[in-house]
Amino acid sequence: MGVTVAPIGAWFLAWFTLAPLWVIVVKYTKNLPAFIWAIAYHGIALSWITGIHPMNWLGVPWWPSLFITIFCWSFISLWGGLLVSLWAFLMVRLDKQKPWLRVLIGTALWCGLESLWSSGSLWWSSLAYTQSPHNLVILHLGQVSGPNTVTAVIVAVNGLVAESWIYFCTQRRRGAEEERKISVSLRFVNKYLISAIILLIISHVLGFILYSQPLNNDENSALKIGVIQGNIPNEIKLLPQGYRKAITGYTNGYLQLVSQAVDGVLTPEGALPLYERNFQNTPLLDAVMDKGVVVWIGGFGERGKSYTNSLFGVNGKGEVTSRYDKSKLVPLGEFVPFEEIFGALVQRLSPLDEHQVHGAKNQVFDTPLGRVIVGICYESAFAEIFRYQAFNGGQFILSSSNDAHYTAAMADQHHAQDIMRAIETDRWAVRATNTGYSAFVDPHGKTLWKSGYNTYEIHAEVIYPRQTQTLYVRWGDWLMVLLLVLGFLGWVFL
Repeated sequence: MGVTVAPIGAWFLAWFTLAPLWVIVVKYTKNLPAFIWAIAYHGIALSWITGIHPMNWLGVPWWPSLFITIFCWSFISLWGGLLVSLWAFLMVRLDKQKPWLRVLIGTALWCGLESLWSSGSLWWSSLAYTQSPHNLVILHLGQVSGPNTVTAVIVAVNGLVAESWIYFCTQRRRGAEEERKISVSLRFVNKYLISAIILLIISHVLGFILYSQPLNNDENSALKIGVIQGNIPNEIKLLPQGYRKAITGYTNGYLQLVSQAVDGVLTPEGALPLYERNFQNTPLLDAVMDKGVVVWIGGFGERGKSYTNSLFGVNGKGEVTSRYDKSKLVPLGEFVPFEEIFGALVQRLSPLDEHQVHGAKNQVFDTPLGRVIVGICYESAFAEIFRYQAFNGGQFILSSSNDAHYTAAMADQHHAQDIMRAIETDRWAVRATNTGYSAFVDPHGKTLWKSGYNTYEIHAEVIYPRQTQTLYVRWGDWLMVLLLVLGFLGWVFL
């Protein structure tokens, strides 16, 4: 399961690599294998986190940097291990239940636990994202009830495959005369395996129906949006030469895009390592006031003695008219859980002297081009942030990120997350990153353009603001609630 995502991307393995664990948990009532399975999955999928070492650009010595890196990698793997272990702990108590009920409850529990984990601060590797960006058809089920719709199908198919094996082993052990007359291969093809195949086919057919819907773009509402990939290495980002390179790169990029008649320009997370109050003294703002084209600038906002990681909307007069503060911060990297205990240990991870704080949970972002959905970097993994903004009138997605301190695999996974958010909300998505991958994605998840990696690039594409509302945008993750209710009722009455 760990190699289903970038850099390998063997997405098809997700449809049967959970089944062996299901067999072990149900047939042999073992919990430990689930913990090991989950550590392997999350550890392999998130191995890109080791790219933060060495952190000499933050002034962290080599050995403490290695220690922090190993700790972060271990912690996120163990956190994922806890999710699957809890699932297994509950599943072993269903070993005497009917197989159909086990599949229902097992699917409901997995979806419920993923929802619980994603409501916290540490989340990334849902089973659903194993299908992005390769299986766009199945990802369209996200329009029904979010990423848990895709997760539910994956878990249910794996559960049915596992139950077919358990049934086969049970029948073989009984050694009935009529069973001995049937070949092993034929006995294995039982009602559970057939059901798994049918579910797999039906889910993809439904996804294809959604995938095939025309976008019906309104040419009168078309917007030409430009992105600038600054390519400022983190090693110099906070130094004078990094600042000079940023000012030059983003100002020149803005002017080039304006010459292409764009309506707005998006910059990456932290494009200008400045507080909002210092924007007015920069050549970039002078260029904005001269050309009059909207720009969205990644920078820092102030909140008392603390600061926020923010995206600022600047109108054609050079005035900051909107601000979005990043609400999902990276644990240890951007904020310190239990700061009173661990604060002194990881204080130096912060790029500024003050403490970074969370933005408000529910924000909207109004611009001269209309209301926009905003996600800053890590927030791409949290579907609810995008759903809320789409429900409240966001017409297209602006994703502003800086993945420079990780590997290319992380940038690919990050792009895959934004593809899912575009499909779920039925919105065009514009991605601007520091070093890659910047991209434009349509509401069907098709990547219209994708930048190179570790390159300075500018690009413009035409997008179309949309006001549609998918079932997921309107009702949220209703399927997970329904599965839990049905599972509970089935457990009580059967």
